[in-house]
Amino acid sequence: MRIPNHIGIIPDGNRRWALKNGLNKEDGYDFGLKPGLELFRLCKKVGVKEVTYYGFTMDNTKRPSVQTKAFTKACIKAVNMLSKEEASLLVVGNTKSPKFPKELLPFTKKRKVFGNGSIKVNFLVNYGWQWDIRNCLKNIHNKNFLNSLQSKDISRVELIIRWGGRRRLSGFLPIQSVYADFYVVDDYWPDFKPEHFYEALKWYDCQDITLGG
Repeated sequence: MRIPNHIGIIPDGNRRWALKNGLNKEDGYDFGLKPGLELFRLCKKVGVKEVTYYGFTMDNTKRPSVQTKAFTKACIKAVNMLSKEEASLLVVGNTKSPKFPKELLPFTKKRKVFGNGSIKVNFLVNYGWQWDIRNCLKNIHNKNFLNSLQSKDISRVELIIRWGGRRRLSGFLPIQSVYADFYVVDDYWPDFKPEHFYEALKWYDCQDITLGG
């Protein structure tokens, strides 16, 4: 089976899962922490070299404060959990905004390597696609203009898996995702099962990867 080098993860459906289970919307985010760690370990097991998790976007911060506080805390917990694994961690997002959690600032300067750092893990926190490419567009006539990306240290994404049934990128790394294959899981993220991941890999293995050629 052909394994993608870099997988993007859009862990959607936390709020809908919470409502379905008789909880408040903001309660759903904590239930997505265990699936995130389990998925990381599966990626490492099969030989994926890089994983990018979509934490929250700058647009997400327009939600009610009780929800923004909940998903911010969940992102902090997730990064701290991954820091106990063998991973090379990087957090990418608008650090100049007061919405960016100061607890994650140490992870934004350069990759922090834990253990043998055998797999790169990127976490998009307070991320916005316009914010990411703004400087890139200013330097569009420079042949090295991609070096102006805020997310320049993140490689090209080969497979994106989105939970929650939505069929859209929601601004996820537009440059790196230009040739990514997109797989949708209808189940909500907190209902993650290993089978979701393995079925996505099987589907990806059947795709014709030409990169436009």
